[in-house]
Amino acid sequence: MNLNGKVAYITGGSKGIGYGTAKILLAAGMKVAISGRTLKSVQEAAKSLGNESNVLALESDVTKHEDENKAVAEIINKWGQLDVVLANAGVGNFAPIDQMTEKEWHDMINTNLNGVFHTLKASVEALKKSEGYYITLASLAGTNFFENGAGYNATKFGVVGFTQAAMLDLRKYGIKVSTIMPGSVATHFNDHTPSEKDAWKIQPEDIGELVLDLLKMNPRTLPSKIEVRPTRPDLK
Repeated sequence: MNLNGKVAYITGGSKGIGYGTAKILLAAGMKVAISGRTLKSVQEAAKSLGNESNVLALESDVTKHEDENKAVAEIINKWGQLDVVLANAGVGNFAPIDQMTEKEWHDMINTNLNGVFHTLKASVEALKKSEGYYITLASLAGTNFFENGAGYNATKFGVVGFTQAAMLDLRKYGIKVSTIMPGSVATHFNDHTPSEKDAWKIQPEDIGELVLDLLKMNPRTLPSKIEVRPTRPDLK
């Protein structure tokens, strides 16, 4: 894919992996739309990315199909095409299953699982036209279960299965579909504040570089599921 002038849409793009990926794609010559639930925070992120003519800030709650439809329509209206989608928005609530509330469970299902469906449904026709790329951000929690992670595991196992099946459905249209499954990443996820103590972790821009590598790969080849983890664990 010749990336210069291509258009990407990143959900959950105001910070963390979404923001880091936006920086990398912009530097590669792409135009990038980022979305989040709060327009002010997305606008602030878009401003800090610079190059305002190539950045679009969108308010969208991925749990609502109509929001994602509107977001994609705004992208098409502004730039006339959509080539790459990174379904990155996600939440995590961690507790023993007997203590997890229904709200915590449904928040994760609605954002992590329903969200990737809504984003794909909203963008799939545009991606057919561009023979584009749809990428979901899953997790190593999508293949490795752990204590206090029943809800999160359920959503990320679901994202992996959804993405792999969608890949089989959509490749006949020339659409490439992949899921990225990171381990520990230095982000604000689960109310964490990144610091120097997170230097051993994957950095958000590292995932952005991985996305860029996928986009640059020969179109005959599709890495459909990618596990990525820190090279060395926290040595403390």
